[in-house]
Amino acid sequence: MDTRQPGAPPAISSTARRRRRNGGHVEGVRYFLAKAGSSNDAPQLGQEVASEGEALIQAFRSGQTFYTLSMWRAVPEVNGGGSPVIVKQALEPKPVQS
Repeated sequence: MDTRQPGAPPAISSTARRRRRNGGHVEGVRYFLAKAGSSNDAPQLGQEVASEGEALIQAFRSGQTFYTLSMWRAVPEVNGGGSPVIVKQALEPKPVQS
């Protein structure tokens, strides 16, 4: 039985919460500081950083925002009934060069 109120966001597992709190790397996600002079209306990606934790610290120190980017490819897949469907497939990001 679901005890959440209607319209409440789904519960987040303690593992996911811990990973976010500790700034761990989430597979398939890249982190960028905002490019100097860009705005939230027209965001531009600046320096890429290695982890969410590093992005949080650098964004806090500089008073700027940071962005996350996840990459996907649309690929066909045949379901059980034999008809093709288009699904998304995560792409692995290239390692950040320091």
